[in-house]
Amino acid sequence: QVQLVESGGGWVQAGGSLRFSCAPSTRNFAIYRMAWYRQVLDKQRDLVAAINVDKSTEVADSVKGRFTISRNKAMDTVFLQMNDLKPEDTAVYYCYMKSRVRDYWGQGTQVTVSS
Repeated sequence: QVQLVESGGGWVQAGGSLRFSCAPSTRNFAIYRMAWYRQVLDKQRDLVAAINVDKSTEVADSVKGRFTISRNKAMDTVFLQMNDLKPEDTAVYYCYMKSRVRDYWGQGTQVTVSS
């Protein structure tokens, strides 16, 4: 059973930085897209940033200029660098991976930004 292993996150004061990484527990399939989503309480899960196999990226307007998504050459690890964090960035962040077979989600990691 493939799992997405997330690391990073935590607590930070406003203006600070955090970095996430995410990788599948095993890798024997093609990965088309990796992304980070976030969710606040009972609201919908929103896309934060995504990176595709062709290296194209998508970044939500709310984090543009502050968050950067990147990947390693093999595209089996994705990173999310979060700078100038704001209290409204507080959420549970989820790693997402789209493979040829199916989609996968990480377990979620809390990010708390205090003012």
